[in-house]
Amino acid sequence: MERTIERSIGNAIRVLSNMIHREITNSPGMKLVERVTGTNAWIIGYIAQQGENDVFQRDLEQKFGITRSTASKVVNLMVQKGLIVREKVPGDARLKKLMLTNRSREMLDMMDKEFQSLEDTLADGFTSEELDQFFGYIHRMQNNIKMREEKHL
Repeated sequence: MERTIERSIGNAIRVLSNMIHREITNSPGMKLVERVTGTNAWIIGYIAQQGENDVFQRDLEQKFGITRSTASKVVNLMVQKGLIVREKVPGDARLKKLMLTNRSREMLDMMDKEFQSLEDTLADGFTSEELDQFFGYIHRMQNNIKMREEKHL
């Protein structure tokens, strides 16, 4: 099959990702939350979902598929913005868990409503079976990339 920009999987995913990012950034609720990017919101949501389980920077690297340097920059900026704090872990002075601040907890309810609305919009018109297929395709592509990366090591 000849690849054109219209039939490029990577480009289609990039375009959709950009659209989602814009939608999150420009949503009415997010505009009320000053200086919080969509990425920060996803990280706040992830930390909150972990409940009592400790979350470390390496968890963000794995969960969001980002490099150590990118995770470090994002975490440092989130600390500066007062969204998260680093807290020492008993027994290992080098290890610091990431904790939400009161400010980020207050934003969480509003962000949850915004994200649910966006997820509903994205899933509109799809059956459960179609969504299962979609996630199967996405996971297969993610695994294909991981295998390609392993070949290059």
